[in-house]
Amino acid sequence: MAAQPDTIGQAARVTRRGVLALATGGALVVALQLPLSGRSEAEGATLARNGFIRIARDGSVTLIIPQVEMGQGIYTALAMVLAEELDADWASVKVEHAPEDKALYANPLLQEQITGGSTSVRAFWMPLRKAGAGARACLVAAAAGKLGVTASSLRTEKGVVIHDASGRRLPYASLIDRAAGLSVPEDPVLKTRDTFSLIGKPLHRLDTPPKTDGKVIYGIDAMPPGVKFATLRISPVLGGRVVNVDRSGIKDIPGVRQVVVLDDVVAVVGDHMWAAKRGLDALDIRWDEGSNARVDTAMIWDRLRNASKRDGGVARNDGDVAKAFEDGDVFTAEYEMPFLAHTCMEPINCTVHMRPGEAEIWIGTQVMTRVRDTVAKVAGIPREKVHINQHLIGGGFGRKLEPDMAGYAARIGREVEGPVKVVWTREEDVRHDYFRPCYHDTLSARVQNGKITAWKHKVAGSAITARFAPVVFKDGVDVDGVESAHDMPYDIPNMRVEFVQEEPPGVHTGWWRGVGPNNNVYAIESFIEELARREKVDSIEFRRAHLGKAPRALAALDLAREKSGWGTMLPPGCGRGVAVQNSFGSFIATVVECEVDDYGEIKLRRVITCVDTGVVVNPNSVIAQMQGGLIYGLTAGLYGEITLKNGRVEQSNFHDYRALRIDQTPPIEVHIIPSAELPGGLGETGTTASVAALRNAIYDATGVPLRRMPAERALIAKEARP
Repeated sequence: MAAQPDTIGQAARVTRRGVLALATGGALVVALQLPLSGRSEAEGATLARNGFIRIARDGSVTLIIPQVEMGQGIYTALAMVLAEELDADWASVKVEHAPEDKALYANPLLQEQITGGSTSVRAFWMPLRKAGAGARACLVAAAAGKLGVTASSLRTEKGVVIHDASGRRLPYASLIDRAAGLSVPEDPVLKTRDTFSLIGKPLHRLDTPPKTDGKVIYGIDAMPPGVKFATLRISPVLGGRVVNVDRSGIKDIPGVRQVVVLDDVVAVVGDHMWAAKRGLDALDIRWDEGSNARVDTAMIWDRLRNASKRDGGVARNDGDVAKAFEDGDVFTAEYEMPFLAHTCMEPINCTVHMRPGEAEIWIGTQVMTRVRDTVAKVAGIPREKVHINQHLIGGGFGRKLEPDMAGYAARIGREVEGPVKVVWTREEDVRHDYFRPCYHDTLSARVQNGKITAWKHKVAGSAITARFAPVVFKDGVDVDGVESAHDMPYDIPNMRVEFVQEEPPGVHTGWWRGVGPNNNVYAIESFIEELARREKVDSIEFRRAHLGKAPRALAALDLAREKSGWGTMLPPGCGRGVAVQNSFGSFIATVVECEVDDYGEIKLRRVITCVDTGVVVNPNSVIAQMQGGLIYGLTAGLYGEITLKNGRVEQSNFHDYRALRIDQTPPIEVHIIPSAELPGGLGETGTTASVAALRNAIYDATGVPLRRMPAERALIAKEARP
C-alpha cells in the first residue's frame, strides 16, 4: 500500500518562493517560506517553508505540525500560537503530522527536520505567528471586498470577520474563494501581547482525548494489511557477527514463519509478537564477538580519566585564569556522570514494506529526513521512493533522534514478503541504546573575599555532534558538550572552559534529554555548593553574589528561596539543596528536599522549581514539562547507570534499570515567573535542574559531597559519614 499523498504537501509543492495563498480541495491553504537561520535570500541560500494552515469550508482550521508530538504538548502549543494570530475559533482547530520534507519543514534553529533540543516553540514562535497573521489579513481583505468596506473597519474574532458599524458577520469559511486570490502580506501586522486571547491560557491539550479513549495511533500501533511481526537479537557485543544459528528449537512453535539471519542480527518473523519472541528465545545463536569483547566499565573510565588530563578545545577564555591561579588557594574537584539509557515507554519499533524499487515506513521518529535517507540507502533506491507514515511517539527523550531502528527494519524487511513490524524487546532496547555519554568534569576555582575570581572547567566525554552534526564540531569543541558551561549565568572575571573528546569503545552514544546541560549544570552546581561551604556562606547567598549580570536567574533563585522556605529548620536526617541554571533559553532555580536514612536510602520529600521561560504559551504544558523532566532527572540521579562487562551491557529492563515510582515521587511545585522575553525551551530543563539540587540536598543531609551520580548509598550510609 503506497502512502497517501498529503493534500497540504501537494499544495506546498506548487507554491513559489515567497508567500502564497491558494484554494485547493475546497480549503484555503497558506504556506510560509522562511530563510534558514543565519542565511539570507540575498546570499543565494536555500529558503525553507515550514508552516501551513488549512481552512476548510466547514470552518475547521488545521495546522500541519512540523514537529512531532512525543508527550511534550507541542501539538497544542504550536496550534495555540497559530490560532492566536489567525483569530481562529479554538474549538475548530485540528492538527496533523507534517510529511517528510526538509525544504518545507526544517526546524529554523537546527536547519533540519528535527524535533529536539527543546527548540519547538523557540523555533516556530515567530513563523507560525506570521502564518496566522498573514492568513487573517487575507481573510479580512476578502471580507472588505465582499462587504464594500475598508479593511480597517473590520475586526476578527473566533473565526469570523465582523463589521461593527453594520453588524454584519462573515465566517472565515465563507471567504475561502475570495481569499484564495489574494496575496498574503510579506510582513503581516502581529497582535500585541495585551490582545492575546489564547496564548497564556491554561488550555487542555488537543492530544489528550485520543490518548485517553485509545484512538491515538503510535508507531507501534501501525497495522498495514497483511503485516507480520518480527523481533530481533543484535550482537550482544558491538561489532560482533553471527557465526551460526541452530533453528531446531523453533520447529514446534506455532505462528513462527521465518528466521532472518544477517551479519550482526537475527530476527524471527511470526504471525504475532508472541510467536516471534518465543521463536527468537528458542534459537541457539553463536557469535563472533569481535574486538570489543573485553570492554568493561572500568576500562572506559580509565580512558576517560586519562583523557581529561589532556588540553582540550577552548570553548571560552576570559581574562587570564592561569595568572589568577598563581600563588592562590585554588580548589579543584572532579565530578562524573555515567552512561544512561532512555527507556521510552513505547519500545523501539518500525514497520516496513519493502517492494522492488520502493519502500513504505510506519514509524514515530524525531528525524523523518534521516529515516528516509537510511531506508533509501539500505534499499538502494532513490529517497523519493521511500514513503514515510509518521505517528505519535510514546516517549522520545532523544532516542528517536537516531534512525537505526528504521535501518534494522529495512534490512529485515528486504528478506520478508509483505509488510513486517519489527519490535525490539525491552532488553534489546536497553542493551543497544545510544547512551547518554559518561562525562568526567574537572573544575578549579579561586575565591577571594567571598567572590570567585577565577574559574576553569574541563569537560571530557564523547562528542555527539562530531558524529551527528560534524559541521558544528569545530576546533575540538562539542557545542552541546559545553552548553550551560561556557554560558553559565555566574559572573566571573577570569574563566576558561575546555572540551576533551574521548569516544568510549563498545557503545554508541547519543542525545539524552539535554546531554551537555544535564552534565554541566550538575558539575557546576555541585562545585558551587562546595565552594559556598568552604567559604561558610549560605548556598543561595553565595550564588546571589555572582548573578549580578543574570537578573532572570537571580529572580528565579530569589523566588525559589521564598517558596521553599529556605533557611527554616528540617527534621534530623533531612537536607535541602539548590541549583540554578540557564539552559535552552530558560532560567530556572530548583530546591530539592530529601531524607537519608542510616542505610543511605534516600526519600524525596519535596521539590520546588521556579522558571522564567519567557512568554508562556500554555501554563499547563509548562507545569507538565517541568514535572516530567524533574522526575526523569531524579530517576537518573537516584538510580541511573549503564555498565558493561565483557563487552555486554549488564542492565536489561526496569528491574535493574529502575525508574522513580509513583509512591516515591514527591510533591512538585512549579512556579512560573511572568516574562515578556521570547519563549525558552522546556523539554529538557526540568531534567537538567534536578540532579544537582538532589545531590546538594544529600550533601546537606549527610555532610558527604558526592562527586559521582547516581547517588552511592554506601558513601552516605551513617557509618560512612564524616
